[in-house]
Parts: sequence; C-alpha cells; structure tokens
Amino acid sequence: MSNFWKISRIPHKGWILEYVYDIREDGQFVDEDEYETCMMCNYETIRYVHVLTHKDVGEEFRVGCICAEKMTDDYVKPKKHEQRLRNKFHRCINWLKKEWKTSKNGNFYLKVKKHHILIYKDKKSGKFRCKIGDHFGKKQFDTFELAKIAVFHGIEYFKEKNEW
Repeated sequence: MSNFWKISRIPHKGWILEYVYDIREDGQFVDEDEYETCMMCNYETIRYVHVLTHKDVGEEFRVGCICAEKMTDDYVKPKKHEQRLRNKFHRCINWLKKEWKTSKNGNFYLKVKKHHILIYKDKKSGKFRCKIGDHFGKKQFDTFELAKIAVFHGIEYFKEKNEW
C-alpha cells in the first residue's frame, strides 16, 4: 500500500464520513497484527475505522481519525464518533465483569434498572439463549461469555430506540 496523501489523483478533500466502527467492539482483546491499516496514510494500527466516500472515487476508504478529519475537513465529528465507540467499549468491558446470579433452575439472571435479563441453556441444543425483559433473543451461543456480549448489544439497541 502507498501513502495516498502523496498521490495527486486521489482527492484530499471533499470526502463524506459514512460511519465509524470498532474492530474490537465485543470487548475482545486482539493481537497487534489484527488492526486495520489506514488506506490514506498507510498507518498500520487503526482500531476505530472511519469509512469515507467521495463522489470521484469508486470505493470506500477505511481510514484513521486524523486522516478522516483532514479528508472531510471536519475536526469535530470524527472524534465524536470515535469517542462514542470508546465509551461503548468501556461499557461492554464493565458489563462483562458483572456478577450474574444463578436461579434454582441453573439459569443466569440480572436485574438492571427495572429490567429482568436472563441467560439460559436451550434444552435441545445445549447452547445459551437470552431474554431481555419480555424479548426472547433468536440466536444461540456456544458460551456464556458470547451470550453476555449479545445481551449487552441488545440493551444498547433498546437504548437507541428509547425503549430502555
């Protein structure tokens, strides 16, 4: 890969920030070699990836925050999006540390605010399933840890919809 800042045929301004994602959004710890590389400057260790588009370029560019700021000429939104993801990651880490109670049936449960959360083993498959309030999750998980992450994302989803 090359440094596109030095290539004049690639526009340096006029890009639009489409979205930002965290390559470790589920709280997992990843080796250094599993980071993204900025497509603009070729910096190799990007965790929060800003996806940009440009009307004159046929592909999305996945870049770091500093390049996103320069390319969009916006020095506020890229940082805000990245900070939102950092905060979400830290909430997920704290969520994974919560002590769950065990019911007499062997199910795991929590009460968060006024919401009852349940993780239980499906009798047929032996895999873990989740319930948040009255909402049963459709997916099954091999481990309790994966089920806890799914519950975290479910809660985040309900918060975004103002149903939490």
